[in-house]
Amino acid sequence: MPPTIIDTHCHLYTEDFDADIATVIRRAQDVGVQQFYLPNIDSASIDSMLKLETDFPGVCIPMMGLHPCSVKEDYKNELAVVESWLQKRTFAAVGEIGLDFHWDKTFTDQQYEAFHQQIEWAKAYNLPIVIHTREAMQQCIDVVKQHKDEKLKGIFHCFGGSINEAKQIIDLGFYLGIGGVLTYKKARLKETLKEISIKHLVLETDAPYLTPVPFRGKRNESAYLQYIIEALAEAKNIPIEEVASVTTANANFVFQKQQHVA
Repeated sequence: MPPTIIDTHCHLYTEDFDADIATVIRRAQDVGVQQFYLPNIDSASIDSMLKLETDFPGVCIPMMGLHPCSVKEDYKNELAVVESWLQKRTFAAVGEIGLDFHWDKTFTDQQYEAFHQQIEWAKAYNLPIVIHTREAMQQCIDVVKQHKDEKLKGIFHCFGGSINEAKQIIDLGFYLGIGGVLTYKKARLKETLKEISIKHLVLETDAPYLTPVPFRGKRNESAYLQYIIEALAEAKNIPIEEVASVTTANANFVFQKQQHVA
């Protein structure tokens, strides 16, 4: 496996990794994964995320944001926590933020409000955004269109949409986060990506979730990026070395203006 691969989206700070996080990171490093970008969920996840940053400086790199599934009755308090952290120090991105209408639409209006607000904070602090969208792809695209300017950039995490949606995202100057879904037999993502240049893609695992084949059903981890790279290389009919080098360059471009400051 070529060196210098970046996992642009993984939740290595969750309790799923409490027993063996050092081993998990070492396994990933053994196959070339050198950096791990950590999207925040809500106020309850911040301490464990920042501890991982402290334990693995320059390797585990945190973002700050409020996940749409954590937008509940207390969302204003949660947003205040996000804002206070963005004022305190530098993060790699504002994320993960967005819209999720899969489980519950009770707080749809509040999800929109939180999404709009966090995009504006990203623009104010000159940070990229990392977008979570589930059953709300076009709605998320439309929100980004409202805020788009020459500075706003980021990633649509866990992209699994249509070619039309992909092209809209690319036209906005955003990247598509490609993960384990690419390896699933019933996924149509391979066909979509045949029409998309690799220059618009970044790699991710979303560990511990969305585990790729051949480990589907088990805990995901960043070492499994190698299987996503192989699947992407096959779909694009290009060498795995090219997949690794181009997606790493893309990830570095997204996050390049952000200096890791504790």
